[in-house]
Amino acid sequence: MTPKELAIIAAKALDEKKGKEIAAIEVTEQTTLADYFVIATGTSNTQINALCGAVEKAMDEQGGEKPLRREGYRDGTWVLLDYGCVVVHVFSAEAREFYSLERLWHDGKPMDLSAVLTAD
Repeated sequence: MTPKELAIIAAKALDEKKGKEIAAIEVTEQTTLADYFVIATGTSNTQINALCGAVEKAMDEQGGEKPLRREGYRDGTWVLLDYGCVVVHVFSAEAREFYSLERLWHDGKPMDLSAVLTAD
């Protein structure tokens, strides 16, 4: 699977569990950390963990990928799932505003997810 296909799998999984403000940014030209960042907001620690569980399940079942690393499960305000070419960030609303990854990676190319996400 391509990194773009994996990013779409992650975005769909986040959407199915009612993640908010789901976005994906192609950062291939800006960093060697990943090709795509997928970002979402959860409304509670419980939902953040459920969103991450949904991503892990979908990436394993549909993409054959397991995370290389998981960070942040303990405090539940920002969880990072590192799949190498795709990094999934799930934030609380406060943490997302504080870290502002979209602003930090504004040179990246936003991915159009309108075809894969349900309308709010």
